[in-house]
Amino acid sequence: MNVLLIGSGGREHALAWALSKSAQLETLYVAPGNAGIDGLATRVSLDVADHAAVVDFCREKNIGFVVVGPEAPLVAGLVDDLSEAGILAFGPGKVAAQLEGSKGFTKDLCARFNIPTGAYGRFKDAESASDYVRKMGAPIVVKADGLAAGKGVVVAMTEAEALEAVAACFDGSFGDAGAEVVVEEFLDGEEASFFAICDGETALPLATAQDHKRVFDGDKGPNTGGMGAYSPAPVMTDDLVKRTMNEIIEPTMRGMAEMGSPFKGVFFAGLMITEKGPQLIEYNVRFGDPECQALMMRLESDLLDLLLASAKGDLAGKTLSWRDETALCVVVAAKGYPGAYEKGTEIRDLDKASADPAVEVFHAGTKADGGHILANGGRVLGVTALGGTVAEAQAKAYEAVDRIDWPDGFCRRDIGWRAVAREQGEG
Repeated sequence: MNVLLIGSGGREHALAWALSKSAQLETLYVAPGNAGIDGLATRVSLDVADHAAVVDFCREKNIGFVVVGPEAPLVAGLVDDLSEAGILAFGPGKVAAQLEGSKGFTKDLCARFNIPTGAYGRFKDAESASDYVRKMGAPIVVKADGLAAGKGVVVAMTEAEALEAVAACFDGSFGDAGAEVVVEEFLDGEEASFFAICDGETALPLATAQDHKRVFDGDKGPNTGGMGAYSPAPVMTDDLVKRTMNEIIEPTMRGMAEMGSPFKGVFFAGLMITEKGPQLIEYNVRFGDPECQALMMRLESDLLDLLLASAKGDLAGKTLSWRDETALCVVVAAKGYPGAYEKGTEIRDLDKASADPAVEVFHAGTKADGGHILANGGRVLGVTALGGTVAEAQAKAYEAVDRIDWPDGFCRRDIGWRAVAREQGEG
């Protein structure tokens, strides 16, 4: 089977790496991909926002299956347009993708189907949102309703900070994503990521992870798209996994079907583990980045077979196999990220970093220039290692990071700190 993978980040490199192992795969194409994917797939120059061009390419290359990696093409309805053209694709349709595309949509769905989440309000003007902030007090959470590349959320610890966040949304800091704002209750607890795959009628739990959103050690600084992650997340006990499936994932699946938009694809639930149990912070409708890198390192089952089963409605009865080890991913970013950063700086010694068979260096923002690898984005590499414990995976990942010669890059040095503390009996 010829497969087209859409996307260019570390998530897509990890997906390409896993897909390339499938016996069902003939040729893997990636649009647009990155420098790290070159050895795994054929990169193609294709405007993925031009859905007709994507359909034409699929027909030309006899593509049997399309895997859509990022959220933007899903929210734009790429899967719908491919399906209408008779091309099988993985991921939700446009309406179902509103679970990520509109935070207000998701909160309304939670209210309708009794899915545990924080209290909230939806606002289309700064005055009403600000009044709600003053009424509820701080701490409180302010979110741009639409897609903002993981940066449209402010956890405000003071009323002044919340009011500033509201003003930023309506002043255009997040473009169209901030045309509506969701203000919601601050949930106290520990965050975790939960992944499940769905075919519209059956939901199958995948794995748990924990991300590190803040840019600096100690969870300091502004939010980013993610500075590192590990899987599994020790906070997610078997009981919490069952509760998450029963109280959050399955009611969402049934609710979407009842609303006439059955969900096919990945449920990526951002959770807060509170004294009451798991509560939904938000949904994403694709694999996380950098969580995907950790998940793919642990997955032993055939990824292509799994994604095909979701798209075809054949998940019932499927079982999955995972490595027992922990996988930990450290994101190496360009200095200045998530603010202004320089592109085009050279990255050396990547082969030394991946010399350990338990380590994979997944590329995100890179490009090839002759025999050189250049930085071409904010988050540039995802150095991912397997270990028998979180501490072991962490040590291997940072050993690999330290072998890379890139003076213009930086990373957090504490990825996995919560889990390591638990292992050492401090959590």
